[in-house]
Amino acid sequence: MSDQQYKIVFDGRVADGFSVNQARDNIQSLFNLPDSRLEQLFSGQPVVMKSGLAPDAADNYLNRLQRAGIVATRVAMKAPAAAIPPAPPEKPVDRAGADPERDGPRIATFLFNGNGKEYFGIWIVNILLTIVTLGIYSAWAKVRNLQYFYGNTELDGASFQFLASPVTILKGRLIALAALVLYSVAFTFFPALGLLLLVLLVFGTPWIIIRSLRFHAVNTAYRNVRFDFQGRYLDALMLTLIWPVLNALCLFLLTPLIARKGHRFVVEGSRYGTTPFQWHGSTGTYYRFFGIGLLIAIGVVGAAILLSMINPIIGPVIGALGYLALFGYFKAGLANLMINHAELADHQLASELEPIQLAWIFVSNSFLTVITLGLYLPWARVRLASYRAGCTSMAIQGDLDHFVAAESRRTSALGEELGEAFDVGFAAI
Repeated sequence: MSDQQYKIVFDGRVADGFSVNQARDNIQSLFNLPDSRLEQLFSGQPVVMKSGLAPDAADNYLNRLQRAGIVATRVAMKAPAAAIPPAPPEKPVDRAGADPERDGPRIATFLFNGNGKEYFGIWIVNILLTIVTLGIYSAWAKVRNLQYFYGNTELDGASFQFLASPVTILKGRLIALAALVLYSVAFTFFPALGLLLLVLLVFGTPWIIIRSLRFHAVNTAYRNVRFDFQGRYLDALMLTLIWPVLNALCLFLLTPLIARKGHRFVVEGSRYGTTPFQWHGSTGTYYRFFGIGLLIAIGVVGAAILLSMINPIIGPVIGALGYLALFGYFKAGLANLMINHAELADHQLASELEPIQLAWIFVSNSFLTVITLGLYLPWARVRLASYRAGCTSMAIQGDLDHFVAAESRRTSALGEELGEAFDVGFAAI
């Protein structure tokens, strides 16, 4: 049986019976692509849409695209390096057949292939089994959720993996629960001991954050290469304790600087195999971003006050819309700032979240979840994951096959679960 694999290449051709606009609409709906990614797909340049497919899977994928209105090509991939006899070095050619020295990097967009109906089955079973087992199954539920979302997220034809053991998570949660009970009892009956434990918690929070980030990293893999996180305790301590105190003393004028330091801490502490991520965000960029946000907030508040004097109904409406606009501005903007300044070796990451679109997704998801008494939640999560993935891409120089997996290390889930028990954590975006 042949182990030949294929990639699917699209160069802008439209199937008979379809107009370009029809094909674009169908593909955008099929893959939930933002307009910017759709333009790249229909630019006329060869684009790899999927790789690493067996012959039958490649034919099925081509038929799916044909029904959507585009004509793609099945191209045989090279055999694994071990099966190829030594040959003189050649000029690198990327997977779409383009010369990278001439055409530059190719753009690979993240894709999320999950759907609400499928995830609903996992979600409802997780809830029922968690209730029946008095919460014990929650560790397995968490792993199933993450495996679903990771496994349905693709980059350059390969999916991500979440590899954590539910038993490891359960052990961490039991220890965290015991620590929480001890803390509560000590604070109630032995105030001095409770105060000591509180001080230990404050200085232990950076360790908890690092352990949580490392746990998620080493249990995440892409192309069988695990991620890692190697952030320093001192940096985490500065972010969780020292900088917030200094920020309050400076009337919160250090907020943009702290946001930048937080993004840098997360990105530069991360590894893919043995390769560290790099980050190049400037302080000035963050101050400009927060300055614009402040001006928008002042404008919204001023408009709401003035319109309230004219009409008591219009003012609050403008205030609510302004709040949503600010929410989208900061939620999308901070994510874009963090990702757009990150790179892995020669591969540049990019994020194009749109503030209004993101705010609309959050609002409509919340509304539909409320009126369905929570039953829409699986669709809401899938919808958000699909949008985030479609707005994220990587400019790939050559290919992603040259990374070497770092030595496997087991990391306890204790740090992550302590973070949940004591309601501490680190939100980078």
